[in-house]
Amino acid sequence: MKIILSRKGFDSAYGGYPSPILPNGKIVSLPIPSRDFTKYSDLKIDDKYTYYDLMKQLKSKIGYDKEWHKLTEDTECHLDPDICKGIIERGENWKPCFGQIDQAQSHLLNEGIKENDLFLFFGWFKKTIFKNDILQFDKSVPDLHIIFGYLQIGEILQVNNKTEIPDRMQNHPHARDEYRKKNSTNTIYVAKEKLTWDKRKSGGGIFRFNENLILTKKGFSRSRWKLPPFFKGIKISYHSENSWNKEEYFQSAPIGQEFVVEDNDNVENWAKQIINNNG
Repeated sequence: MKIILSRKGFDSAYGGYPSPILPNGKIVSLPIPSRDFTKYSDLKIDDKYTYYDLMKQLKSKIGYDKEWHKLTEDTECHLDPDICKGIIERGENWKPCFGQIDQAQSHLLNEGIKENDLFLFFGWFKKTIFKNDILQFDKSVPDLHIIFGYLQIGEILQVNNKTEIPDRMQNHPHARDEYRKKNSTNTIYVAKEKLTWDKRKSGGGIFRFNENLILTKKGFSRSRWKLPPFFKGIKISYHSENSWNKEEYFQSAPIGQEFVVEDNDNVENWAKQIINNNG
């Protein structure tokens, strides 16, 4: 089983600020802004608040197209990976899904990604606090790269104009005509019903905050990671032996969305433990 470390959610170019870790430990990966049909105001934090409600407290603007734009109730986003069932109204038989296209999908194809391989989704996060009943980022804590969710592949669909899309996937952004017409690389990865090693757990989902989900090494910038020693010498796409610094941190690549780790029993067990301890 190959492990794919998949970078998702807000970044410096799309969004412009970290996704929040709420004071109660809930991790909220903010999907990037995009001209899709889903709005931040459609997405639920709980029965009372939406993503838009949360975001407007943190910042009144959102970054994309190399400038800041006003955040409104009509601001649209790209809900992908779509791995949290309760975030929006669902049809019957919904399963977690993740779409990819263009160079990033070609990379996954070239790396031989197949059924049963496992995505671990990570992103840029920061803890938040309430101050005068307003949610804001905690300036006393660092920005971090954190693993926030997972998806074990149950089915891989190349989605074009001729593909019949199941009802449960109709609302996925990569099922839209804009993507289906784009080119032959458009692909949707559908989660397994249950994990292969634990039939009690869903094939995809999100985590609550836990220290063992942090990739960033303490005291370093967020892109410098503390990986277990057995990662040394293992091939990770977009990286090389030079990614390991003499100070014993792993410098994650600034480019690339999908970091594919070659088959390795230790890495597989590490990934499984992350899900077992947090799923």
